Amino acid sequence: MPVQPYTAAKRAANKRWDEAHRERKNYISARATARSFIRKKATQEDLKELLSIINEKFSND
Repeated sequence: MPVQPYTAAKRAANKRWDEAHRERKNYISARATARSFIRKKATQEDLKELLSIINEKFSND
């Protein structure tokens, strides 16, 4: 089933939202990138380092 292209109105609405919510859009993008890295490319060593960073962050709160 082919994906339908966005209408001009939908593209304009998306652009307005992106501009109005730039910080949220950047957060969502960074989160998706981090999750993808963890799921697809992270080595055992990377995961250990990330766990250490996470534990440090939560122990300081």
